[in-house]
Amino acid sequence: MAYLIRTIDFTATGRELIREREFDGDVLTIGRASENSLPLPDLAVEQEHARISPAPGGQLHVEAVGTLGFTHDGRSLGEATFNPREGGELGFGSYRLEFSQEGDGPITITQRQAEEDEGDKDAIAGFALSVALPSKRVMSWVAVVVILLAFLFVPIFSHLTREKVEPDYSETGQVVFDASWSTGDLSLAHHGLEDNCEACHVAPFEAVKDETCLTCHQDLAEHAPMDLQNTGRATFSIGEDFQWMVAAGFGKEGPGGCVSCHVEHEGAVRMEPPVQAFCADCHDGMDTRLTDTDLGNAADFGEDHPQFRPTVWTKPGNITPTRVMLDGKAQEFSGLLFPHDIHLDPQGGVARMAASLGASQGYGEALVCEDCHTPTRDETAFEPISMEENCEACHSLVYDRVGPIFRTLQHGSVEQMLADLRASDRKSHQPVVTGRNRPGEFGSDGLYFQNFGAPNRSFVAINRAMSSDGVCGACHIPAATGDMPGVTPVNLPDRFMLHAFFDHDAHKQEECSTCHEAEASDTSRDLLMPPIAICRDCHLGEEAREADVPSTCAMCHTYHQKDGVPADHPQLAPQQVAAISRKPG
Repeated sequence: MAYLIRTIDFTATGRELIREREFDGDVLTIGRASENSLPLPDLAVEQEHARISPAPGGQLHVEAVGTLGFTHDGRSLGEATFNPREGGELGFGSYRLEFSQEGDGPITITQRQAEEDEGDKDAIAGFALSVALPSKRVMSWVAVVVILLAFLFVPIFSHLTREKVEPDYSETGQVVFDASWSTGDLSLAHHGLEDNCEACHVAPFEAVKDETCLTCHQDLAEHAPMDLQNTGRATFSIGEDFQWMVAAGFGKEGPGGCVSCHVEHEGAVRMEPPVQAFCADCHDGMDTRLTDTDLGNAADFGEDHPQFRPTVWTKPGNITPTRVMLDGKAQEFSGLLFPHDIHLDPQGGVARMAASLGASQGYGEALVCEDCHTPTRDETAFEPISMEENCEACHSLVYDRVGPIFRTLQHGSVEQMLADLRASDRKSHQPVVTGRNRPGEFGSDGLYFQNFGAPNRSFVAINRAMSSDGVCGACHIPAATGDMPGVTPVNLPDRFMLHAFFDHDAHKQEECSTCHEAEASDTSRDLLMPPIAICRDCHLGEEAREADVPSTCAMCHTYHQKDGVPADHPQLAPQQVAAISRKPG
């Protein structure tokens, strides 16, 4: 059966709009759901309201399939049969369907929405929001007033009338509804200020000032004097100048301000370090703006970064350390005679000593780096080398025996050593060890022993100890002061890279020899620090996605550094970093 469905709508100006479409099928469904043959968008109409099907004699049969009925020519029914040639009207909610047919042509259904003065107005109006709520205009103005009061006037009023107190990390703020202005959670470091916005936002509608940050971070060191930072920073474009001018209107500090780098309200996480571009703004081409700087230009670790320059003592008698280039020729002068190759040779005498001492003394089949170099608790540096802890197991300082007691020289003081030798027994005695040229060999009782001979006023014993074959000369360089024998002061840096930090724990999957070629070093003058090329095997710049570890500047460098101590790096404590101003000795 063919239907011609004609829909009549009206524009806001009252102009009539007519749309027609055809439907072929024996059953015509009516309801609010869009899947119906004739959908009627009215809350008074059920999802599936009625079904129209052919009846004998060219008639139509209408049956309500839901709980609501319909009207047929003004009468409320649940079921009806009529002849479309004679006409008829069905009512569903606010919609009216007029049926007509001419001859054997299609059945025409004219759909229109009832005027306000026709139909069951009360039934239609019962579904309108206006029955229960004020008008949209009234509700909009009420919402505007409530929002302004709650989120603007109340916070401003409470801020202006609150008692002025110093910022306190543990106290609750006094500004009412200030949390509604928050754009996100604070970082973990500032999490205690979540309910005390005025601790940082001292003045309303004004950016956080540096002086506010320094209320808590008063001991924080400047990266460099501000005049040097302003000179070293690249020139801004016209657009950047305009943006900073607008920011200054809201009280924001200049490009060197705290909030330029430390962005808050990014979530309850550790505050992210600055991106590479932040550092490159100054350090890329800085030598053209700071002509007297000793720093090399740096913009990207993989492509634009100078060679490493560790700080070491290079000559005997140096008072201050020197920065040297790791170009394959770098050497240091520590004051020690220590060949790494002899100590790390798995087939050498040291390996046999380690095997003899065994696991009870903490050794394996041979000496390895970890036997002497002990990481600090945070794995970022190493504990100082100690004669008593690291060396004396092989290089004994036992010099005499009185009954069951072995006398041992005190390491570290030539004066004390001389006094100990003077105080030793002067009578003849059989030495525990004789005929050996250097310490580190077993005596009959398994202890290491050095025969200095009998002491005398000409310091024969001490001179023998200081000789190249003696107990001191095996590791130290003699350096007499007047007629007093002595040794060259030892300078072993606790930290080589004074402007960067290195986390050994993050590299524990690598062997020490990957970066430090100690096994091939036959002199203590070799500076066994890896050049930048070694690091670039894994680390490249921030944007180098092909690298194993894309690395930003902040991975190795810190912005706030004072006397070689990276104050803003949580893993490093000041006591673990050597002061670069110390004197040798």
